[in-house]
Amino acid sequence: MRGSEFSAVVTDIREESRAAGRQRWQVSLDRTEFHAEADAGVLVAMARNGARLEIAVIGVVVDAGETWHVVEKPLGVGTAVRGRVG
Repeated sequence: MRGSEFSAVVTDIREESRAAGRQRWQVSLDRTEFHAEADAGVLVAMARNGARLEIAVIGVVVDAGETWHVVEKPLGVGTAVRGRVG
């Protein structure tokens, strides 16, 4: 569903790739509205210093039934996020 928003918590993170000094990560959440066919959106988190972090979701991968959100900035396990699809 495009434009949907939800709250979630990061449950796992793994490095997807590293090339030319750039890394991509896959982040798993305890709940999501992202689907493989709705592969773009944003995750918003608050940094410890109070700064608002907006991290683009540039893809979605389903691996063994688990949804992984592809991002270029890592988020720690336990981080609360607000997700927006579309």
